[in-house]
Parts: sequence; C-alpha cells; structure tokens
Amino acid sequence: MKIIKKILLGLVSIFAITGLGLFTFVYSLTYHPSDLEEQKVSCKENPPTLSPGQSLKILNWNVQFMAGKKYVFFFDVPKGDGPHERPEAVEIQKTLSEVARVIKEENPDLVLLQEVDDGAKRTDNQDQLAELLKLLPEDYKCSASAFYWKNSYLPHPRVKGSTGMKVSTISKYKIESAVRHALPLIPADPITKQFGLKRAILETKLSISNSKYISAMNTHLDAFAQGSDTMEKQVLYLRDLFNKRNSENVDWFIGGDFNLLPPNFDLSTLMKTHQEFYNPKSELGILFESFQSSVPLEVMGGENKALYYTHIANDPDAKGKADRTIDYIFHSNAIQTKSYVVRQKDTAEISDHLPLIVEIKIP
Repeated sequence: MKIIKKILLGLVSIFAITGLGLFTFVYSLTYHPSDLEEQKVSCKENPPTLSPGQSLKILNWNVQFMAGKKYVFFFDVPKGDGPHERPEAVEIQKTLSEVARVIKEENPDLVLLQEVDDGAKRTDNQDQLAELLKLLPEDYKCSASAFYWKNSYLPHPRVKGSTGMKVSTISKYKIESAVRHALPLIPADPITKQFGLKRAILETKLSISNSKYISAMNTHLDAFAQGSDTMEKQVLYLRDLFNKRNSENVDWFIGGDFNLLPPNFDLSTLMKTHQEFYNPKSELGILFESFQSSVPLEVMGGENKALYYTHIANDPDAKGKADRTIDYIFHSNAIQTKSYVVRQKDTAEISDHLPLIVEIKIP
C-alpha cells in the first residue's frame, strides 16, 4: 500500500507541475491589466486648453482594424466560419486613407476610435494609430490609447499569431492624463479567459482654462456574451462610474461601440441569425433611464430611426445595409448637445460601423 501511495503522490505531483507549467506559459503569452491603470499620453508642444462655454466637436467611430468592407471574417457570421482571416495590406492602407479623409473633412476637436490594431499579425504588426496620425493635420496635438486585446501568440487555428487591439482618443486639446478602467469579463475556463478580450474604458481628462477638466471616455463593450450577465455587469460599471463623476462635480461624456440595441428596438427587423446576439430587454436601458444621450431615445426609435443606424454587418445576408444602432454618445446633464449626425452618405465601404459626429457645449 505504501508503494501505491507513493506512486499516486508522484503522479499527482507530475500533473500539478505540468499544469502549473502550462498555466505559466499561457500567462507569459497574454495580457494582464490591473483594474485601474494609468496610460501614456502623447502630446506635441503647447496643446491648447478648452474654455468654459466652448463648443466641442466629437467624432466617434469603430474603424474595424482598418480592414475595409471587402471581407467576411470568420468571426462575422454566427457559426464562426467566415472565409477570411485578415485584410490585404493594400486594403489596410486604403482604409487608413479613407478614415483620415473623413476626419479631415469633419475636422472634429476630438476623435474616439475603437478597434485600432497595434502589434497584431492580421494587420502586419502595424501601430494603426501612429499610421493614422501621420495622415492627420498637425493640430491634432494629443493622443492616448488602452489595449483590450493583446497576446504575443494566440493559438486559435485561424489566428496563429499575435493580437493587439485598442481604443484610441485623439485630441486637438490638452489631455492631462489617461486611465484604463477594466470591465467585467465574459465567464470562461482559466485558459480561454487568459487569451480572450479584456474590455475596457479609456478615460482621458481634458484641461479647461478655469482650472477644471472634463472627462472624455471611450469604450467598446463585449459582443457574443449570450448566456451570461456580462453585458449587464459592464453597463452597471458604466453607470457607477458616471455617478461617481457626477458626485465629484466633474462633467463627462462617453462615446463608443456598446454592442447593445436601444431599449425600444424591434428585434424582428434583424436577420434571424443575428436576433440571438441580443437579449429581448436591452441592458442599455439602465443608461437611458439615468443619463443623457446625444440622441433621445424617442428620436432614436421614431419614424426616422434609420438615420441613426450605425452598424452594417459583414454577414452576406445583411446585403450591405445598416440595420441597427449599437454605437452611442452619452453625457452628463450640464452638457448640451448642439448637433448630432451619423455620417452614412460615403462611409459604408470603410468599416462595418458608421461614424457618429456630435457637437456639444461645455458648461
């Protein structure tokens, strides 16, 4: 019996050491941000500061890692079997130029971008923010980013390489500081969770000349979180953060890809295969109930609701038409929205999302 016991203990030790070794190896390949992390801010010399009562024009856009609209990626369809893994290099450069064109034509003061690749195999390890900034005017003085997907190697059969994706904020005005807020994760086994997306909010502080600042937030919430309460947890995190800034008398706004429909959206208008991506009761109702949206909910769900659609699925069944709103801008009560538009006329071939342009008035 003593011999059998020694053998069993030896086997347990071998398995434990092997498991620990595997986890250590996986940990070395993956990204482990803290709940709150200071992020680097890059500014050119002498960026101007905002003034009280000033108008601020904001452009918000999920640029789909500058891939363009020629492709149906494997993750774009419900079964995960789309034909494409990556965009061609020429399409990446073409899309970068198109994104820069729209930004230059709109001339916003602040640009909030989601799905900006940096160090990803699928986009030739490019820092897409750096490449975009080369194409923009010199008056875009400051920028900051926060990663939400970063692996030195992802052993997915259709990736087999590095990943790197971030939200990025570009500003004509001084960014005082930037913080990454970690959002709740989709439940998964310990190995899958290490390699998965780690969603976040990038919060930047924009200086105002009266010694105050305004909080400008940029985010991309989870998708494909069915069967869990992840989306509700992420929205509740946002709610608590907004309430915290309100209690501190700090005005704020947020733009991003929320991957959630408006609370009054008719699910039956979507493709049947896409209806299951969303819960019958949108978790976003939590924010609409408590905070200001740049587009009121009754307008977003009214007779002209198609004007506010922001997403064109790459799924071939979508037929190249925007059919839902999943991108939004919310703000504190003291901020006024002066104008808002989804630029649909010439952007449908640039990304699977359309850019939102809002002009607000700073208190």
